[in-house]
Amino acid sequence: MDLKAELQQCLRKDQVTDNETVRERHSRDESYHTARLPDVVVFPESREDVVRVMRFAHRHGISVVPFGVGSSLEGHVIPLKGGITLDFERMNRILEIRPDDFQVRVEPGVTRSQLNRELKKYGLFYPVDPGADATVGGMAATNASGTTSVRYGVTRDQVLELEVVLADGKVIRPGGSAVKSSSGYHLPGLFVGSEGTLGIFTEIRLKVHGIPEEVLAARASFPGIAPAVRAARAIQSAGIPVARMELVDARAIRQVNRHFQTHYPEQATLFLEFHGNEAGLQRDASFAEELSSDEGCDDFLFETGSNARARLWEARHHLVYAFLHGIPGKKQMVTDVCVPLSALSDSLEHACRLIEASHLTGAVFGHIGDGNYHALLMIDPQDRADMEEAARINAALVDHALDHGGTCTGEHGVGSGKIRYQRREHEEALDVMRGIKQLLDPKGILNPGKIFGEE
Repeated sequence: MDLKAELQQCLRKDQVTDNETVRERHSRDESYHTARLPDVVVFPESREDVVRVMRFAHRHGISVVPFGVGSSLEGHVIPLKGGITLDFERMNRILEIRPDDFQVRVEPGVTRSQLNRELKKYGLFYPVDPGADATVGGMAATNASGTTSVRYGVTRDQVLELEVVLADGKVIRPGGSAVKSSSGYHLPGLFVGSEGTLGIFTEIRLKVHGIPEEVLAARASFPGIAPAVRAARAIQSAGIPVARMELVDARAIRQVNRHFQTHYPEQATLFLEFHGNEAGLQRDASFAEELSSDEGCDDFLFETGSNARARLWEARHHLVYAFLHGIPGKKQMVTDVCVPLSALSDSLEHACRLIEASHLTGAVFGHIGDGNYHALLMIDPQDRADMEEAARINAALVDHALDHGGTCTGEHGVGSGKIRYQRREHEEALDVMRGIKQLLDPKGILNPGKIFGEE
């Protein structure tokens, strides 16, 4: 079958390409996983385009993989069986903003920064911040979260309604405009985080929030991981409304100082952000400083101006950049687990010990307000020793998390990289998930090989 020619009968010719360069760009994400070329790349411009592609793919048993900007970290968008990659860059319209309802309806190719630029005109913002300028569709597919989830929640908490094209081309609209409902099964929550294995998003309705009157950022340095975690727990226990609560270890600060020629204290460091009004934030920051001092913090700095806040957060925001550009020839492998808060300090110190005992360069950081943390490991994907050591550390972190009631992935998703842990984490519930997949995608054409591996 001439797949390109057949699809061009369904769509315009310029919407379908088998150009080698375009296919190569869609063969990988930002992870270390092995690339695989799709046979063709399709650029839909409407729900009807997606329906036509899915009906064609279902009829011929051809795999389909949705693609946003390729910023995922577990191989989600790699087309393991070739087939069709659906790139949503042309479905990037903001369809409706309802400021009185604190809602917005968008197409899946809208990026986070694009959405927030438009929402700012109404005094609103979309809070989920995974770091990358990901698409809303991609964020919904992986249930992305990030630095602000400690206050605003994850993507699943923001999604009110979806328009989904199923494997056979049928269109459903689970959810609605009401902010809550007790009617029937919660299907939006099922599709969010399904990584393109159950359906293709063509519209997404989101909750949005008012831009806070004042934003205050703070950086606090501690003599070790344990006192930093204790201070974070004390701040949360005191009811201080923290919008971001990030931890970066001393190893990471050292690399940032080396690369950017900065002079931050090379200690375990908390980065905090508070949203509210000016008077309240000053009290919150003073109270947080007092609680931090009780745990040995000897360097607490806070700022309110946007430029000053950006400088204060520099070591956190530029962490990966400092390692990638400071260690040329290496790629990043970023692990991702989440544990109950009571197990966090022990888990972070365990991660630090693993890196200290390894020949790999790396660091530990995380969104410690919700127990989600990462180990950044610098690897050469062509070096067998590097890959085996990184896999060993990743496996040890996951085992430790699962032993303490945690999860193998807090925000990156399963993709290809976390398949091996699904049975241990979910036990018999994994069979229920497989049953849902079989019901909605009996031919196994939607992003095959992800979450469950080979069927």
